[in-house]
Amino acid sequence: MDMKRRIHLELRNRTPSDVRELVLDNCRSNEGKIEGLTAEFENLEFLSLINVGLMSVTNLLRLPKLKKLELSDNRISGGLDILAEKLPNLTHLNLSGNKLKDISTLEPLVVTKIPFCFQEGYEHDGELDEEEDDEEEDEDEEEDESTKGQKRKRDTEDEGEEDDD
Repeated sequence: MDMKRRIHLELRNRTPSDVRELVLDNCRSNEGKIEGLTAEFENLEFLSLINVGLMSVTNLLRLPKLKKLELSDNRISGGLDILAEKLPNLTHLNLSGNKLKDISTLEPLVVTKIPFCFQEGYEHDGELDEEEDDEEEDEDEEEDESTKGQKRKRDTEDEGEEDDD
């Protein structure tokens, strides 16, 4: 089923402005683009386009209230900078199973701090912060030192008990 027809069926006698969630998974997009989505979907908060054959999101309209966008299992390889411009309230983006070959493709998302998932089981919070990694390493080192200190204390106590025998 093509995307336009699927959108018509998903409306179920509602106007596009009444729709908050729209799931178009497994329908087909002609020419690898989003079709049938109009500016009337102004209140849309969740859009799922999983496995629809998308190659591009460049023709995506402005959806000011969209918070969650599912784009997994398509053939998208770039052009993601449009998402930051057209979806100002986006808080979750799933890009797993696409044709993204270079990490620089995701840079526009990092700059705008949009959380995204581009590989099954891996999520990025939208921030590249090396200090966080350093803090985690410092905490691990402090934990190791603390554990060693506790072990030394136990060993000393054990030796004291042996001397008492």
